[in-house]
Amino acid sequence: MEKTPLLGMTLAELKAVASDAGLPGYAAKQLADWLYKKKVTSIGAMTNLAAAKRAALEERYEVGAVPPTHCQRSTDGTVKYLFPAGTGNFVESVYIPTDDRATLCVSSQVGCKMNCLFCMTGKQGFTKNLTANEILNQIQSLPEHDRLTNLVFMGMGEPLDNTDELFKVLEILTSDYGYAWSPKRITVSTIGARGLRRFLEESDCHLAVSLHSPYPAERLSLMPVEKAFPMHGVLDMIRQYDFSHQRRVSFEYIVFKGLNDSDQHARTLANLLRGIPCRVNLIRFHAIPNVPLETSDLGRMEAFRDLLNAKGITCTIRASRGEDIFAACGMLSTMKKEGKE
Repeated sequence: MEKTPLLGMTLAELKAVASDAGLPGYAAKQLADWLYKKKVTSIGAMTNLAAAKRAALEERYEVGAVPPTHCQRSTDGTVKYLFPAGTGNFVESVYIPTDDRATLCVSSQVGCKMNCLFCMTGKQGFTKNLTANEILNQIQSLPEHDRLTNLVFMGMGEPLDNTDELFKVLEILTSDYGYAWSPKRITVSTIGARGLRRFLEESDCHLAVSLHSPYPAERLSLMPVEKAFPMHGVLDMIRQYDFSHQRRVSFEYIVFKGLNDSDQHARTLANLLRGIPCRVNLIRFHAIPNVPLETSDLGRMEAFRDLLNAKGITCTIRASRGEDIFAACGMLSTMKKEGKE
């Protein structure tokens, strides 16, 4: 019989497990402590539970921590890991160390429904939502998990298209019974999906919104989601919430040569974001097969950045990492799926 993983369960779910196993009510917190504080990999290691109760749990449950199956290491220290996500499926997580922090980029889906022109994950099509277990496993089973300072849900998939499982993970990450992380250490990225309002109302984590153009028609040519969730509606929704204190909002802007990198684009973007306390992150495009888009040169990106800053919009150019290890999101998992890795 296939066993149910405990890793990724909230305290409420662990209480149901404890009750079903005939354990006292406080055992749920003991289970959580073993899973999220001590990070055990087997139920047998939970030594403050009676041996008979551990044996009973093991008949139906497992911890469900699964190590990565493959990794690619960059000369700049970045490591891209491949984690299994069900039979024949794999997702990527990217560990990015710098002098003062260590960030993990986490996936939320196998493939993606959004089919953005510039994204390799979108070319895979959509296979499934990851479970809370499969999302959290990328964090807990990371070889460098003890060094992590920050998490960004910017990997494969659209996090806010998988809100129920995402919110379980965010609860575990930020609750006292779980990792007890500050929400300030976590950023959720979105292109503006249907779960955005729920996120704004229920979470204090940082928000990153992918724009990539200030013009709706042009954005639609890059991101089909513009038709279902127009960026003007997304921005209007964001303006309803307070971003002046704990939570931060940033806008991601991949810069494409000759397409969205003009001074006029920068001026229009500044006008579009007026009144929203925010930061714009300019991102170099990592080429993917069969997509006729090119990376803008550094000088043009710097001019774009300087114009936004002059308009009162804080703007930075994100350092490009891992270019020698299939840097574009979805490349390694696609190769694995196609049997090329």
